[in-house]
Amino acid sequence: MSPVDIRIESGRPPLAPPPRPRASWHLRANAVVVGWLALTVVAAVAGDVLPAPRWLLIHVFLLGAISTAILIWSEHFTVALLRVRTPPGRGSLARLGLLNAGTIAVLAGVSAGPWQVAAAGAAVVAGVVLWHAAVLVTLVRQALPGRFGHVIGWYVAAPVALATGGVLGGLLVADVGHGAAHERMQAAHAVVNLFGWIGLTVLGTLFTLWPTVLRTRMADGTRRASRLGLRLAVPGLAVATGGLLAGWRWAALAGLVAYAAGALAALAPLADALRRRRPHTGAAWMLGAAIAWFEVALVANAVVVATRPAAGVAAALEPLLPLVLVGFVAQVLFGSLLHLLPAVLGGGPARFKENAALLERGWPARLAALNVGVPLLVLPVPPPVVLLGWALVLGSAAAFVALAVTALTRARPVSWRSLPAVAGVAAGCLLTAAAVVVATTGGTGPATVTVTGSRTVEVTLSGMSIRPAVIEAPPGTVLTLRVTNADAQRHDLRLATGERTPALAPGQSATLKLAALGAAVDGWCTVAGHRAAGMTMRIVPTGTDISAHAAAHPSGPARLDLAAPMSPGWTPYDATLRPAPGGTEHHVEIRADDTVVQEVAPGVRQRVWTFNGTMPGPVLRGKVGDVFVVTFVNGGTMGHGIDFHAGATAPDGPMRTIQPGERLTYRFRAEFAGAWLYHCSTMPMTQHIANGMYGAVVIDPPGLPPVDREYLLVQGELYLGEPGSEAQVGKMRAGEPDGWMFNGAAAGYDHAPLRAEAGERVRLWAVAAGPSSGTSLHVVGAPFDTVYKEGAYALRTGDPGGAQTLDLAPAQGGFAELVFPEPGKYPVVDHTMRQAEAGAHGLFEVSGS
Repeated sequence: MSPVDIRIESGRPPLAPPPRPRASWHLRANAVVVGWLALTVVAAVAGDVLPAPRWLLIHVFLLGAISTAILIWSEHFTVALLRVRTPPGRGSLARLGLLNAGTIAVLAGVSAGPWQVAAAGAAVVAGVVLWHAAVLVTLVRQALPGRFGHVIGWYVAAPVALATGGVLGGLLVADVGHGAAHERMQAAHAVVNLFGWIGLTVLGTLFTLWPTVLRTRMADGTRRASRLGLRLAVPGLAVATGGLLAGWRWAALAGLVAYAAGALAALAPLADALRRRRPHTGAAWMLGAAIAWFEVALVANAVVVATRPAAGVAAALEPLLPLVLVGFVAQVLFGSLLHLLPAVLGGGPARFKENAALLERGWPARLAALNVGVPLLVLPVPPPVVLLGWALVLGSAAAFVALAVTALTRARPVSWRSLPAVAGVAAGCLLTAAAVVVATTGGTGPATVTVTGSRTVEVTLSGMSIRPAVIEAPPGTVLTLRVTNADAQRHDLRLATGERTPALAPGQSATLKLAALGAAVDGWCTVAGHRAAGMTMRIVPTGTDISAHAAAHPSGPARLDLAAPMSPGWTPYDATLRPAPGGTEHHVEIRADDTVVQEVAPGVRQRVWTFNGTMPGPVLRGKVGDVFVVTFVNGGTMGHGIDFHAGATAPDGPMRTIQPGERLTYRFRAEFAGAWLYHCSTMPMTQHIANGMYGAVVIDPPGLPPVDREYLLVQGELYLGEPGSEAQVGKMRAGEPDGWMFNGAAAGYDHAPLRAEAGERVRLWAVAAGPSSGTSLHVVGAPFDTVYKEGAYALRTGDPGGAQTLDLAPAQGGFAELVFPEPGKYPVVDHTMRQAEAGAHGLFEVSGS
């Protein structure tokens, strides 16, 4: 029986632990915990150098150090308490390795992107802890009835809490939910992880660890208190988490009260043990202080939930985090390791005493420093006092890490099977260092720049965007940024040159004064997941290509500032669809031009390829049986062709590519009704279509009734950059547009709304030009009562049903009809939300009749 087993069973440790064989690999894996603790100290000291400093510090500590320790020790205690066979080492090692790999993915994905890496890491962490819970349940089923089986229920409930928190964390980094919903999700994420994964594990462990550390027996009512506490704490935590997510403040408060009642029930036997024996070691005093801070944290959390709306809980809890993380969590870890490490490192009685004395060296000073530092980090004190608090806390932590490393190096060599876990920590260090490099090489200027002037710019943080997204100024300009958070959730702004705002609550502002502008400077929001979601900006010297950011980051699309105003003199494409002209034969000249410069998004102009100088090209309209005679002229600088989907003809003649200055005649009869695409037929067709060479042919179905207004929206993809450049073509091949457009401009009809009157019948024609994505056209607040798609009615006026969207694959077309019920502004969007949020949206402005 190991020394740990003896202590748990009898309540009194042996005076001199007997020699023991090499500790199992998962106990020696405490080197991994110490490694994460060292990285936590590094993250705290690095501070603003990191891309998401506060978030990284918290998650390196909780996900790295604490979660690894819980995985190791909860399995070990379960085996010791139940007296069952240790699970196969390969499975335990796999869980430990996967946990560390998932943690590294979360840290790297949030710090440097893409968010999918962080979301995948969160999924791995959730899967690992559920696997861990399943293993513990299996051990319980294998065991004979015993005194300590009640503890394992806490260990099984805790991974379920972390899996829930991991799912919420993945949703947060994926930017699911905005504004108040995002804040509620963040509050639930924090509560279920801190009080569930960590709180439940600690409470379960203290039933046996606390009397062992005090060297006294367990209280007689421990089992009853444990079961009562678990029955109150777990449902209470579930209700609190659900209440925070749903925004039900009083439900969340009721859940927290139930959880606190369960915690008090669980702590009652600990108070009984304390009455019998006072703390006399560093481990005992640290665990006692941690319990006290845990109770303070529960009360503070309940007060916050009771006095704040659900969307404000996360912001109000943030200043209290040091109280929980340092006062409670860190001290539990330090106290536990002070007591347990000497035993698991082995080496015989002499080495046990030597390691115990080493780890407890100077513990009164370390205990005092840490517990004096905690309130200095929480209370509203001057910045120098906060720095003193950090110095005290980090000094205590660094001293423990140094002593633990010394003890670990004295132990016998770690088994080769532990190397993957140790390698996981090394990889975590390297990835975190890489994140620092990414954050600090984002475009700093030369050492000295001549000042040429000054300028103040208003910067707004809202809707996962920074406006303006691009600031241009002459070289040498000293910029002052007045930064305002106009969103419902917290944001900040960090510049690659080091300037940064504090975390800004909704409505708050801060001012940043930059050095003289010498080179491009990147900026971003450091809140977890916001940078990966595209909340970035760029300051560039005048003359820098606006699309340079996209070219410099070909792995992903640029961020458009869709809320910025269009440039003075911009004219929107006229979406009004005029009736078909009389006659049965229509003569049209269409000229190809690849030198036109057009505003494709607010403030963004670039060269596009067009038919008749516009993107999209001119609309052709007629009736079934009409003949179109098109004179196609190549006025560009390269070969172009044209393909009308509405015609039936052999393509090798009229659709052939003609060279600059040449012309041909394209004649076709419109045999079928519908909304048809036409586009350049020259290869590579993706480039010619994506750069603007497309348009629509509308052939009325027979008997088409008149309506009050008709509009046409041709949706296309937007790829910033020089047409045909390697960066632009790379995005086309990857299917990563910088945005989506209605009639040649992203968000153009937000700035020039389409008009209608309440009660009017409006027919909205649409064609999906692609080249690779379709559309799911939707008008918010006005269902469709008629839908015509690809030559057939799917719904007619008078039918009992209605339609939400007009869904079109690439190159398809049709129309939908609706009646606006009352005056107001009605958004028209592609309900493929990624495409809507990147420009495929506009407005109908409906006036009273």
